[in-house]
Amino acid sequence: MKEESKIVTSKFKHTPVLSREVIDAISQLPATLLTKGKLIDATIGGGGHASLVLETYPNLHIIGLDQDPTAISAATDRLENYGSRVKILASNFADFVPEEKVSFIFADLGVSSPQIDEAKRGFSFRLDGPLDMRMNPQKDLTAAKLIQETDEKALADLIYKFGEERFSRRIARSIKQDLLANNPYAGTASLASTIASCYPAKFRNRRIHPATKTFQALRIAINNELEALEKLLVEAPNWLLPGGFIGIISFHSLEDRLVKHSFMKDERLERITRKPIVASAEEKLLNIRSRSAKFRIAMKA
Repeated sequence: MKEESKIVTSKFKHTPVLSREVIDAISQLPATLLTKGKLIDATIGGGGHASLVLETYPNLHIIGLDQDPTAISAATDRLENYGSRVKILASNFADFVPEEKVSFIFADLGVSSPQIDEAKRGFSFRLDGPLDMRMNPQKDLTAAKLIQETDEKALADLIYKFGEERFSRRIARSIKQDLLANNPYAGTASLASTIASCYPAKFRNRRIHPATKTFQALRIAINNELEALEKLLVEAPNWLLPGGFIGIISFHSLEDRLVKHSFMKDERLERITRKPIVASAEEKLLNIRSRSAKFRIAMKA
């Protein structure tokens, strides 16, 4: 197999995680499902996983979904040479209804490198940008609007629930005090500074930045990420042909728990992976964002 693990376009540069493992998972499908079968890539991004699948399995067709216009444009350019084997739709997977059953459903739930590394998207505290964090820029709710309109208790609860942040109440109080003092945040850097100041000194210089969990919580809330995943886990098994697979790569414990418990309890599915597949030591060295990736697979019974 000729592997092209890095996608490079003028708009989107991204290294897909666990790419070999995704290819290996598809190889376990029954032969009948690999012949003229269809795959739903529910988070097509820049087309990284999709390009490898299309190259490796010439009989497979892909329906690619994404809500990010930049990702859609990049994937369209990247996969243009595959012609009618690819259909890309502007859609959140939670809103999608397929026209027919498919062989494989795949979702990489991570925020892509271009989204994190582009300051104007507002996902990162390392690059100062507006308090945005929307996956779909056409949606109304931004991070700035969320912290402005949410009261202190609800904000603390949100940060604790979606970020598992032990200092959530202290952080929410400081944020709301700044806003009440007519001190709106200029961008992600100033918000991150407020969050860091809420940490005791002994916790501030650790490997993980103090703002990480709060930024995760805000992003999850703004984009309704867990609600969307819950809906996918309920609906997706109905999209599969018998013997078809669903594979999901998650990046934090909230997502992984949802996937794990859904695969365990859903009578329509049989677990292929009892424990999640994780990145090799080599991949972790080459791609730091693969370190938290967990890949779980289940089969339609």
